Amino acid sequence: MKKKCFPQLSIFIFFFFIPFSNSLDYRQALSDSLLYFETQRSGRLPYNQRVTWRHHSGLTDGLEQGVDLVGGYYDAGDNVKFGLPMAFTVTMLSWGVMEYGEYIAGAGEYGHALEAIKWGTDYFIKAHTQPNVLWAQVGDGDTDHYCWQRPEDMTTSRQAYKIDEKNPGSEVAGETAAAMAAASIVFSKTNPHYSHLLLHHAQQLFEFGDKYRGKYDKSVGAARRYYPSVSGYHDELLWAALWLYKAADNQSYLNYALQNALSFGGITWAISEFSWDVKYAGLQIIAAMLLREEKHKVHKPTLDQYLFKAEHYICACLNKNNGTNVGRTPGGLLYTRQWNNMQHVSNAAFLLTVYSDHLRQSNQQLNCHEQSVGPDEILSFAKSQVDYILGSNPMATSYLVGHGPKYPTRVHHRGASTESYKHNKGFIGCTQGYDSWYARPHPNPHVLIGALVGGPDKNDRFRDDRGNYVQTEACTYNTAPLVGVFGKLYGLENAEFSSKASLVSSW
Repeated sequence: MKKKCFPQLSIFIFFFFIPFSNSLDYRQALSDSLLYFETQRSGRLPYNQRVTWRHHSGLTDGLEQGVDLVGGYYDAGDNVKFGLPMAFTVTMLSWGVMEYGEYIAGAGEYGHALEAIKWGTDYFIKAHTQPNVLWAQVGDGDTDHYCWQRPEDMTTSRQAYKIDEKNPGSEVAGETAAAMAAASIVFSKTNPHYSHLLLHHAQQLFEFGDKYRGKYDKSVGAARRYYPSVSGYHDELLWAALWLYKAADNQSYLNYALQNALSFGGITWAISEFSWDVKYAGLQIIAAMLLREEKHKVHKPTLDQYLFKAEHYICACLNKNNGTNVGRTPGGLLYTRQWNNMQHVSNAAFLLTVYSDHLRQSNQQLNCHEQSVGPDEILSFAKSQVDYILGSNPMATSYLVGHGPKYPTRVHHRGASTESYKHNKGFIGCTQGYDSWYARPHPNPHVLIGALVGGPDKNDRFRDDRGNYVQTEACTYNTAPLVGVFGKLYGLENAEFSSKASLVSSW
C-alpha cells in the first residue's frame, strides 16, 4: 500500500470543508501516542529510552522453556504479554505508517514510529522459534491480577505458552503473520534485509496457521479469560492473506482471500465493529480498496461483495444504515460496549480516515441506503471522534493521558501508579502494592503519556478512579490506530507541510 500525500492545493480546498480547532494539537498528540509504547516495553530497555521512570523487566522470560522471550509489550495495566493483541497493535501501527508516513515524518516522529513497530517485530522473531511453533503468551493473567507490582519487581508466574501442530492457534498465527507482513512493507525501503526476514516469518506463520487450523484459546487456556477468540480464526486468515498479498505481491495470497471469501465469512459477515478479535471490517476495506487498481478488475464480482460489506461498516459508523448502526453517546462518541469502548472508537476513526482517502483518490462517493456520502463528510466525522478523545466532550477531559489541561490521573496501571524503580529500588511485594499504592486516593506518581483509556460510559460520564478499570485502563491497541490518524490530521492542519520530509534510514 503506497503512502499518500495530497498536493497543497487539495489541502487548501479541503480546509474549506473541514474546520480545524486551534485548541487541539495533533502533532503533540502524535508525539504523546508514540511515547506510550516506550512505557509498555518489556525486556532490557535501550539507551535512548525516553520514559525514564521505567527500567528493565522480564529478563528471564522464556528461561524455563529454554527459549529467549525477552522483549515485546505488556498489553495494558498488567504485566502479561498476550500475543494476539500485541500482534494487532503492531499491524495497526504499521498500517498507519504505510498510509501516513510522510505526515508522521513531517512531524519529526517517523523514527519513533519505526522503533515502536520494531520493538514488537523483534519479539515476534524470537517467539517464532520453528516454522510451526509460536510462543503466544508470557505470564498468567490470574496470578498477575492477584498482585499489584511494577514490572521491575514482579514475582508472578512467567510461564510461557506456545502453539504448535498438536496445539494449533490460527488466530494468533494469522495475526502475527499479518503484523510481520505489514511491518515488512514499512521497512522495505529503510531496511530491506530486515523487511525480507519479516516477510519470511510471516509466510511461514500463515502457512502454519492455515495448515493446522484451530482456536488459539483452546490451546492457550491462560488467554481464554482475557483475550478469548469470539469471531474464530477465519477472519485472521483472510486478514493475513491480504497483508501478505500486499507485502509479497504474490497472486496466491489474493486467490486465497477470493476463494475463501464465502466460506470464511469475508463477504457474508456485515460487522459494525473492528478490534483485536474481529478483523472482518478491516479486511473488507482492504479488499474493497483493491478495486482502485486496474489489474484487480478481473476479480470485480468477489471484490464488489467485499466492498458491500466494507461500506456497511462505514455507513454503520456514520449512522446511515437502514438497520444496524453503531450507537452514540449524547456527546456524539461512537459507543459499542461498556468495557474499554475507546478501542472501537480509535479503530473506527482510523478505518474511516483511510476509506475517505480511498474515495477521494478514486473520485467516488459512499452509498448508504440510497444516501450519497462524500469523503469530506466521512473524514469530518472521523475527526470529530478524535477531537472528542482529545477533550472536545461534555466532561472537557482528554482521554489521551497527558494531553491537554485535563486528563485521567489515576489510570489503572501497575507501573504508573507505583513509585519508580529508579528512585526506589526497594522491593514491593505482591499484595504490598495493593496496600501501599493501588488504594491511594492520590494521582499516580507517573503520567502515562499517550495512553488511551477505556473512556466514558454511554452517557458521556467518566470516573477517574484506579479501581474503575473498565474506564481507566489503557491498552496498546487503543492507541495504535491513532498514530496514523494523528499524523493525517497534523498534515492536513499544516498546509505548508512538505511531502519531501526525509525518512529515517537507520533501521
